Amino acid sequence: MSSTTKSREAVQGKTTSPQTYNNYIGGHWVKAENGETFPSLNPANVKEIIGHFAASTPTDVKKAVDAAAAAFPKWKRTPAPHRAEIILKAAYLLEQRKEEMATTMVREMGKVIKEARGDVQEAIDMAKYMAGEGRRLAGQTVPSELKDKFAMSVRAPIGVVGLITPWNFPVAIPSWKIFPALVAGNTVVFKPATDTPLCALMLVEVLIEAGVPPGVLNFITGAGSKVGMAIVEDPRVRAISITGSTDVGKKVAGRCGELMKRISCELGGKNAICVMEDADLELAVDGALWGAFGTAGQRCTAASRIIVHKDRYDEYVEALVKRAKTLKLGNGLDPSVHVGPVINKSQLASINNYVAIGQKEGAKLLFGGKIVTDGELADGCFHEPTIFGDVKQDMRIAQEEIFGPVTAVIKVNDFEEAIKVANGTDYGLSLSMYTKDVNRAFRAMEELESGIVYINAPTIGAEIQLPFGGVKQTGNGHREAGLTAIDQFTEWKTIFVDYSGRLQKAQIDSYE
Repeated sequence: MSSTTKSREAVQGKTTSPQTYNNYIGGHWVKAENGETFPSLNPANVKEIIGHFAASTPTDVKKAVDAAAAAFPKWKRTPAPHRAEIILKAAYLLEQRKEEMATTMVREMGKVIKEARGDVQEAIDMAKYMAGEGRRLAGQTVPSELKDKFAMSVRAPIGVVGLITPWNFPVAIPSWKIFPALVAGNTVVFKPATDTPLCALMLVEVLIEAGVPPGVLNFITGAGSKVGMAIVEDPRVRAISITGSTDVGKKVAGRCGELMKRISCELGGKNAICVMEDADLELAVDGALWGAFGTAGQRCTAASRIIVHKDRYDEYVEALVKRAKTLKLGNGLDPSVHVGPVINKSQLASINNYVAIGQKEGAKLLFGGKIVTDGELADGCFHEPTIFGDVKQDMRIAQEEIFGPVTAVIKVNDFEEAIKVANGTDYGLSLSMYTKDVNRAFRAMEELESGIVYINAPTIGAEIQLPFGGVKQTGNGHREAGLTAIDQFTEWKTIFVDYSGRLQKAQIDSYE
């Protein structure tokens, strides 16, 4: 048990009943200003309370920003390699606590244990990758057009940044934002989703134990309408990074535009797997099962559309449904379970409403389609993996993000139509093509309109060393992970040093 955990338990009291967890502001665990809390529930059994968390107010946000603003000057002056050493230590601590954090994630978020371990592993990988950036943070040195003049650009931290994260990757996505922000020299106000605050808190504890100084990282829980927007509105918060729904992203980005505040959005997706007539059918079925039903379809990269060439359509659908019937639904702590619960009752109802919409629109329900209401899963948020066939491109289930274990199979005549249908939504995050034809594969790479393209692989499975993000309604052009993550959290400063000893006028003086 970490010293941080011990100190938190000493303040809050450790009992057999669900604990109450506080905000972390300026190096201290503190209650919300109003003293109110909200529960975090286990989606596999909503009768189980994971813990109670601070229902914060704008007053609490102000305190968090106060602490971050006060800590920024010293943190900015801390050499980047030293900042990176803290992040590297966090990587090693995450490795030590991987199983504990993964188990907590299953209980709080619902994903199966193998996926939960992968979520934590992604944070470990990101920590190690970003620790390396502490000895780079590369600028540019270029020749001046004038004699005796030195020209270069360097990166500078932005200041206080607000990070707002979702529940579907409760450790990995915060790591995508927090680690590069800290390595770059910013201070942070971090608000996680209300469905997964304990996972986020455990990540914060790791960073505290790794040596992040008081005030540099501040953690605050509560409703997005109260806490998230208060972070956005504070003029001392110079940049916002948010992952969430497109509707929320538009609202936040619009307000940041009015405030002339930097904003990076990673939002929704309506991703597709294209299966051509020459595809390896078994491989394409494997990819669709993982892409559509991994994390119970609760990924922005989930394969909610499968576009199949007419010559393989019947064969493919038969194989897909047969394999889907073997998927085991249940509590993710059971290692034999393939699909866990969805996050909460509200999302469960929304997913099932889309099933009704699909049937009403004339799509053929091939498998699943129901909420589990009896047996040992009755107290959880379980929805059967669901497959629709005979789906038309203009149906709502083929256009709107469902964010659940539902996929729509669409028949196309040829490669050109597959590309057209794949590109035919408002989103552009992740698209996939299964084909053995190398020429087609390269055409797909060029013509698919998305930030991520997979060939002979599903739409999920991005790696942290490359940019992550999409086009169209999926985001506002920014990318997370890879070197682009540093771009999100730094400003460019251009510097000229004239050592000629005389006035030189750029674009005016001759080169003589």
